[in-house]
Amino acid sequence: MLEVKNLSVNYGAIAALHGVSLTVKQGDIVTLIGGNGAGKTTTLKAISGLLRTQTGEVIYQGRNIANLPPHQIVKLGISHVPEGRMIFANLTVLENLRAGAYLQFDKGTIQREMDHVFNIFPRLQERVKQVAGTLSGGEQQMLSIGRALMSKPKFLMLDEPSLGIAPLLVKTIFQKIVEINRQQNITILLVEQNANLALEVSRYGYVLETGRITLQDQSAALRQNPQVRSAYLGGI
Repeated sequence: MLEVKNLSVNYGAIAALHGVSLTVKQGDIVTLIGGNGAGKTTTLKAISGLLRTQTGEVIYQGRNIANLPPHQIVKLGISHVPEGRMIFANLTVLENLRAGAYLQFDKGTIQREMDHVFNIFPRLQERVKQVAGTLSGGEQQMLSIGRALMSKPKFLMLDEPSLGIAPLLVKTIFQKIVEINRQQNITILLVEQNANLALEVSRYGYVLETGRITLQDQSAALRQNPQVRSAYLGGI
């Protein structure tokens, strides 16, 4: 569904990605793990058009979308849940969700998508009139994912969904990610520092270090890899 080929991205004179290549098959959950500053967020931003690429291609369903404007990429069916959630804190839950449906013009379609979101995250329906900035970290993450789902994506990118969330809710968020993948047939590219959880829910994984892919394998195999266990799984 998505193939990134030899992608390079610079921040001014500083190279952030050095020829990154990865593949995401339709229906899969694929994870990208690595330490702080490895280039994970940069990779997602380049795919979604938020950063310009210096070299390489981003092939989505057979079309090179590298350096397309972000709003055009959303129209093609790619949604990006950013690191830090980036909800509209002064708007209500309902207003945030409606903002995610800005490409939809049919009221019936918007309501169906909202019903899907509430089915996945019942807590959002309970807090539909609440100002988003007053939600807990976990609830804000649910809202950020729900807002992305309102655009009816075929391909969903999640950047650090466990960041800043109480441990009890982290498991819930990851269960919902699997539910979205399986029940709604949405392909997912997941960036996550909690490598153990990320490799548990994904089929395939890539390890990114200083802007380069250094390892790739089936997720189950990566969990057993001594290098990955030592660096990202606490040696377990």
